[in-house]
Amino acid sequence: MPDSTVTPLVSLLRRLLIALGALTATALIVYFGRDGYLDNNSDGDPISLADAFYYATVSVSTTGYGDIVPVTDAARLWTTIAVTPLRLIFLITFVGTTVELLTERSRQSFRIERWRSRLRDHTIVVGYGTKGRAAVETLLGDDKSADEIVVVDTDRAQLDAASALGLVTVTGNATRSSVLRIAGVAHASAIIVATNRDDTAVLVTLTARELAPSIRIVAAVRESENVHLLRQSGANSVVVSAETAGRLLGAATTNPNVVEVVEDLLTPDAGFAISEREVEESEVGGSPRHLGDIVLAVVRGDDLFRVDSPKVDSLERGDRLLYVRKATPPDDED
Repeated sequence: MPDSTVTPLVSLLRRLLIALGALTATALIVYFGRDGYLDNNSDGDPISLADAFYYATVSVSTTGYGDIVPVTDAARLWTTIAVTPLRLIFLITFVGTTVELLTERSRQSFRIERWRSRLRDHTIVVGYGTKGRAAVETLLGDDKSADEIVVVDTDRAQLDAASALGLVTVTGNATRSSVLRIAGVAHASAIIVATNRDDTAVLVTLTARELAPSIRIVAAVRESENVHLLRQSGANSVVVSAETAGRLLGAATTNPNVVEVVEDLLTPDAGFAISEREVEESEVGGSPRHLGDIVLAVVRGDDLFRVDSPKVDSLERGDRLLYVRKATPPDDED
C-alpha cells in the first residue's frame, strides 16, 4: 500500500538521537548536582562525569543498582522533576520503537485485507516497464483513479515509481497464482500483461484465466508468431508491440502525417482520442454514419463491426459505439 512516511532508517535514527539526548541530559543533571549524590562504593569521593553517565544509564533504563543515589533534598527534587520525565522519554522511545516494529506487519496486513475486501472492478497491470507505464498513463487519462489500478512486478525500483503515483503495488512473480490472488484477480475487471518476455506473458495469461474465468485479459507480445499462443491461453486481446512499432516507423517514412494522427488518437489526454460509449435512446434505429460523432465501429454483443458494415446500418439497443472524441478542451488547443 502506498505510504508517505519517512524511511525506517531515518525514523530509527531520530529515536536513537532522542534517547541519547535524554541520557545525556540526565547525566549532566547528576554531574552538576553531584554534591547531592552519594556513591556507596566510594570513599566519599565526588561523583565524576563517568559516574554521572553510569547513574543516568542505570536510572533511565530502570535497572537501578542503588549504588549511586540522591541523598539531599535538592538532588531528590531534580530527580523527581527532571530525571523521571527523561526516564519516561527514554523508555517510550525504545519501547515505542519495539512495539511499532512488532505491530507494523499486523497493521499492514489489516490494511491489505481491508483494501482487498473493498476493491472491485479494478485493473491489474503485470509489468511496469515501458509498456506497463504507458498502459497506466492511458488508464489514468481515461479517468481511471489511481486506487483502481494494481501494479505487479518483481523490480523494486519499478514498484517504487508506481507507488509514487499512488498506485497499489504487489511484489512478486505474476505467473504464481498466490501473487495474482493478492492483487485481487478474482474481483478485477481486467488484467494487462505487459511483460518483457512472450513465454512469461503466456504463463501469466494461463494463470489469470484459471483464477478468473470471466476477466478480460489484454496481453502484449513481441513476436507475431506467439499471438495464437496468447489467444489459446485465454487472452481476449493481443497487441504485437514490435510489429506495431515497425509499421508506424515504415509509415512515417512516406506518410508522416498519418503517424502523427495515429499518435494523437492514441494519446487519451490531448487532441483527439478513440473512446467507447453506449448508443443513446434517440439514436436507436438510425445509421452510425449519420451521427454527430465520428463513429469508427459498432460493438454488438461479442462482435465488432466496422461502420460501413451492412449489419449495423440500423443501431439497436445495447450497441456500443467506437468513436473519435475531442480530448483537449477548447481553451487548451493553442
